Amino acid sequence: MRRFLRPGHDPLRERLKRDLFQFNKTVEHGFPHQPSALGYSPFLRLMAIGTRSGAIKLYGAPGVEFMGLHEENNTVMQIHFIPDQCQLVTLLDDNSLHLWSLKQHGGASELREEHRFTLKGPPGSPPSATQVTAVLPHSSREVLYLGTESGSIFVLELPSFRVLEDRTISPEAVLQRIPEDNCNRRSCELVEALREHPKNPDQILIGYSRGLIVLWDLQNNKATHHFLGSQQLENLYWQRDGSKFISCHYDGSYTQWPVSSDNRQPEPLENTVPYGPFPCKAISKIYWQTTKNGLPYIIFQGGMPRASYGDRHSISVIHGSQQTAFDFTSRVIDFFIIFSSDPAAEFDDPSALVVLAEEELVVIDLKSPGWPAVHPPYLASLHCSAITCSHHVSNIPLKLWERIISAGSKQNIHYSSMPWPIDGGTNIAPDPPQRDLLLTGHEDGTVRFWDASGVCLHLLYKLSTVRVFLTDADPNDNMNTLGEDEWPPLRKVGTFDPYSDDPRLGIQKIYLCKYSGYLAVAGTAGQVLVMELNDEDAEHVVDHAEADLLQDQEGYRWKGHEKLKTRDGPVRFEAGFQPFVLVQCQPPAVVTSLALHSEWKLVAFGTSHGFGLFDHQQKRLVFVKCTLHPSDQLALEGPLSRVKSLKKSLRQSFRRIRRSRVSSRKRRGVSGNTSEVQEANAKFDQDALQEMELAPVQRKIEARSAEDSFTGFVRTLYFADTFLRDSSRHCPSLWAGTNGGTVYAFCLRVPPAERRMDEPVRAEQAKEIQLMHRAPVVGILVLDGRSTPLPEPLEVAHDLSKSPDMQGSHQLLVVSEEQFKVFTLPKVSSKLKLKLTALEGCRVRKVTVANFGSCKTDDYSENDLAVLTNLGDIQIISLPFLKLQIRYPCIRKEDVSGIASCVFTKYGQGFYLISPSEFERFSLSTKWLVEPRCIVEMPEVTSNNHVHNKSGTENAARKS
Repeated sequence: MRRFLRPGHDPLRERLKRDLFQFNKTVEHGFPHQPSALGYSPFLRLMAIGTRSGAIKLYGAPGVEFMGLHEENNTVMQIHFIPDQCQLVTLLDDNSLHLWSLKQHGGASELREEHRFTLKGPPGSPPSATQVTAVLPHSSREVLYLGTESGSIFVLELPSFRVLEDRTISPEAVLQRIPEDNCNRRSCELVEALREHPKNPDQILIGYSRGLIVLWDLQNNKATHHFLGSQQLENLYWQRDGSKFISCHYDGSYTQWPVSSDNRQPEPLENTVPYGPFPCKAISKIYWQTTKNGLPYIIFQGGMPRASYGDRHSISVIHGSQQTAFDFTSRVIDFFIIFSSDPAAEFDDPSALVVLAEEELVVIDLKSPGWPAVHPPYLASLHCSAITCSHHVSNIPLKLWERIISAGSKQNIHYSSMPWPIDGGTNIAPDPPQRDLLLTGHEDGTVRFWDASGVCLHLLYKLSTVRVFLTDADPNDNMNTLGEDEWPPLRKVGTFDPYSDDPRLGIQKIYLCKYSGYLAVAGTAGQVLVMELNDEDAEHVVDHAEADLLQDQEGYRWKGHEKLKTRDGPVRFEAGFQPFVLVQCQPPAVVTSLALHSEWKLVAFGTSHGFGLFDHQQKRLVFVKCTLHPSDQLALEGPLSRVKSLKKSLRQSFRRIRRSRVSSRKRRGVSGNTSEVQEANAKFDQDALQEMELAPVQRKIEARSAEDSFTGFVRTLYFADTFLRDSSRHCPSLWAGTNGGTVYAFCLRVPPAERRMDEPVRAEQAKEIQLMHRAPVVGILVLDGRSTPLPEPLEVAHDLSKSPDMQGSHQLLVVSEEQFKVFTLPKVSSKLKLKLTALEGCRVRKVTVANFGSCKTDDYSENDLAVLTNLGDIQIISLPFLKLQIRYPCIRKEDVSGIASCVFTKYGQGFYLISPSEFERFSLSTKWLVEPRCIVEMPEVTSNNHVHNKSGTENAARKS
C-alpha cells in the first residue's frame, strides 16, 4: 500500500524549490507574425510595429524592446507617435483609437495603454461617416486630426480623446471656399491624407481620394489654396521648406505643387510617371528629400508597369542619374526614411530607408555607394526558409565563438558598415554570463547559427549543405545580376525566400560538439554530413559511404523519394564548417535521430528502418542494425509518398479499436498486480522510499501491439562509457530507443589513440530491453555512481566537469512517452519507475537534463529532468528519485507545431515557435533569466520644438 501513501511536504525542500524553479516567458525572438502597421519617432528614435493579432512592439537600440497587446486582438491599421512625446496612437480595424504611453511604474518603464476611443456619428448616420482613414497628431501635442470616409475631419483633444465638435472640418465648409465649377460634393469624399505644414503649424494639407487637395487655415477656419489633381490621390508629402508638396496617384504618377503666398490658383510644376508610358500601378507613398548637393532623393512605393511587373513588391530610389527599384520577396507593409530631424537644419540629408515587408525588415544605407543593405541586429527573419529543426548549445568556448563570428563576417562583406540607425534608448542589461548558440535547420538545406546569449537573437553565420549535392539551382547563380540596359532597374533585397529547390535538402537533425568543432547534420533524404571548422576557403573531395539499413531483410521495397545526387570531384567551400564525409542511408528515409561522440570520432544515426554507427576518422561504417518489424509497411512509403491505401488505414483503425476494447475488459476484470511494485520496493533503498512522493492514482498504461505502424522508428541515440557486460569493467557503448518501446545496447571497442587509424572500431550487441507497454522511447540517460548524468564528450578533458564516478554502480534511465524507468547496470533490473497520470492522456514529447542553480547561493545546484508533454505542460522531475517537483502550463495543447519545435537549454531555459517566424523564450530557473532592461532618454522640449535638456530614467522593459 506504500504507493497510495502521500507523505507530508518537507518545508526545507519546498523552500529550496522556490529558490530553484520559477517559470517566466521572457522575450520573443524573431520577426513579428503578420505585421500590419509601422511607425517611427525621430524624437525618441524608436520604431513601432503593429500586427494583425493586435500586438504592438517598440524597438530602439539593440536590447531596447517594449511590447503591448490590445485586448480586442484586432488588426493594427496605423501607428502614429505624438510629436516630442513618449506617446503613440494606434488605429485598429474596428475603428477604435488607443493611446499608449511609455511610463515609469515601480522603478520600471512599461508600455501602457492610457485611453481607448471609438468615433461615433449622429444617430442614424452610416458607418462611413466616422470610419477613420487618416490620422494626424498635431505638433502642438494637444489635438489629433481624424480624416474619415465621409470627408469630415474631426478634432480630438489629447490625452482625453474628447471630440472638439466646434473645430470639425466638414466637406460643406471646404466646398464653400472652392469655386463651384472646379468641384462638387463628391470631390470631398474620403480623406486620403492629412499633412501639417512644416513651417506653419496653423495650416494643414487635406488630400481627398478623388484628387482634390486643400490647404486649410486652422486659425481662420477656411481654405487658403486648393489644388485639382486629375487622378485618384494616394498620398501627400511636404518638402522641408514648405514651398512645395508632392502628391502621388493611382496611375503611377507623382506631381509637384507650388504653394504661393497669394491666392492665385496654383498649377502643377511637374507631373512624372517614373515607369511610363505604359499603364502603371499606384504609387502609394512618396518622400522628397533635399540634400546639400542640390539633387533630391525621390523615394516611392509601387509605380511599376502593370502588365510585366504588376506582381512585384518594390520601393524605388531616385537620386540624380542613380535609380534602383528594390524588389522584395513579400508584400511591402510600409516604409519610412531616417533623415535630419533638427528643425534648424536646412536640408533633409537622408541616411537610411527602413522597409517593413510582410516577412522581414530591410534597412538600406543611402549614404554609401551602391546603397547596400544594413545587417539587422534584431527582428531577424528566422523563417527566410521554413525552420525544420533546432539545436541549442550552452556555454560556447571563446575560441570557437570567435571562429564562427570570423566565418560569418566573411559572408557579410556585401552588407553596409553603417551603425544601426534605429538607436533610441540604451540597453543596460548586464552582459550575458555565457555565450549561447541556437542552431536552426531549414527546408532549403541551410543551418543558421544565432547568438542566443541575450535579448537580441543575432545571426552569426549561415551554413549551406547544397554544394555537396546536384540540384536544379546552381549555388553560383546571382539573382541580383542585371544588364546595363535593364529596365526597370530591379534589385532583389532581403533574405526571405520561401521556395526550396528540393524538399529532400531539408535539415532534420543537428549535433554540434563545442569542444572539438565537429558538426553533424542530417536531412530528409537520409543524408548525414560530418563537418569540421576551417578558417579558410577550401576545395576538397567529400568522401561518400552508404549504410544499407535493410541489408538482412528480404521482400521490402522502398516507395518514397530517391536519394540526392552528389557532385563528383572536388567541391569548393567557404570558410566555416566544411563537410568531409557523407553517409547516405538506404532507403533514403528521413533521419530521425543523431548522436556524435567527438572523442571517439563516431557518429550514430537512425531512421524509421534502423540505425547505424560510422567511424568518421577512418571513414568506414562500423555496423548497421535493422529495427523494422514485418508489419512496418508504412515505414517504406516515406514522408513524401502518397501511396498509403485507404483500405489499410481503415483496417489498422479497426484493429486499434478492437484491442482497446479487449484491454479495457481485462482492466475491469483484474483488480491490479502488486508483485511488480513489491519487487521494486524490495530493491529500493528504505531512506529513498521515505522521500518519495507518489500520486494516489497512477496511469494504467495500455500495452501496444507490435503490429502498430512505425515500431522500428529510431527515436533516440545515446553514447555512454558505462558498465554493460559486468560490474568490474566499463566500456564505450551506444544505446538506441525505438518507437516500439525497444532499447538496444551495443558494446564498442575503440582502439587507443596511438592505434586509432590502424585498428577498426568494433561493436557487439550486448542488451535488448523491451518495455512491456511498448510506448515510444524518447530519452536514454546513464547516471554514474553519484547519480549524476555522465558528462559530455571532452567536457572532462577541458576541466569543465568532474570525472564520472566509476566506483559505484551505474543506473540507466529510460524515458518513454508514458513513464520514466530506472534500471541497474549491468544487470538491467528494474529499480524505480514513475508513470504519468492518465486523466488527460498525458505523453512525454521532449525531455532533457537541466542544471538548476539557487538564486540565493552560488554553492548549490542540482540536475533535474525538464519534460514537455503533449498537453503543453512542462514538468520538472528530480534525479535520481524521479519525484515530480513542479508543473507549469507553457504551450497551448492545440499548438502542435509549437510543442514539436520546443528545445530546452542546459541551464533551464527553452525556446519554442509561436509562429513560423518567432521563438518564444522561457525560463524555468530563478538564476538564468534573459529579459530586456533599458534606459529611455526623455528629452524636455520647448514650444519652438528645440531640445534644450535631456534626462535619463533607468527603466526595466519587462514583457507582459
